[in-house]
Amino acid sequence: MKLIVLDLDETLIHATKKKIHEKYSFQVFNYFVYKRPFLDVFLSELKNHFKVAVWSSASDDYVAEIVAKIFPENYPLEFVWGRSKCTLQIDSQNIDDYGYFDYFNHMNYVKILKKVAKKKFARLEDILIVDDTPKKCKYNYGNAIYPTEFLGDSNDNELPLLLDYLISIKEVENVRTLEKRNWKNF
Repeated sequence: MKLIVLDLDETLIHATKKKIHEKYSFQVFNYFVYKRPFLDVFLSELKNHFKVAVWSSASDDYVAEIVAKIFPENYPLEFVWGRSKCTLQIDSQNIDDYGYFDYFNHMNYVKILKKVAKKKFARLEDILIVDDTPKKCKYNYGNAIYPTEFLGDSNDNELPLLLDYLISIKEVENVRTLEKRNWKNF
């Protein structure tokens, strides 16, 4: 069974210190959190076809709080990882743009899926990572699906499209061989 590794911020939810509109889903750490439309149906259906995990570059305590709010109790998550499982690296593109190195602005957290495979959760050929930020998945190109960034739009319909696509490829022998850049047009 394939493993789907889900990002949180701007993939499944949007958290902001200022309200976008009154219909926020919940609050965590002084953030107004908006669940992406169709999230509950997406998660409910996803577990019927895949193993599911969460990996965010946000702080571990924030990740735990968000997961507790958006996933039903006893949801079968393989793992929940936060920033402590990410790898901090120099973002050379920013250095080129600025012309100098600044530790606080030119570092980036990346998610290296070899860590997941090494822990025996799944083979790399059976892992898909869903993240709105390509630079966080730069070492996982063949495993990555990049949904449109979610910024709280209540008319967003990305998750039903994503679910249909994921189900359509669940029997593929090696997900790394699939062209996923135009996944919405499958």
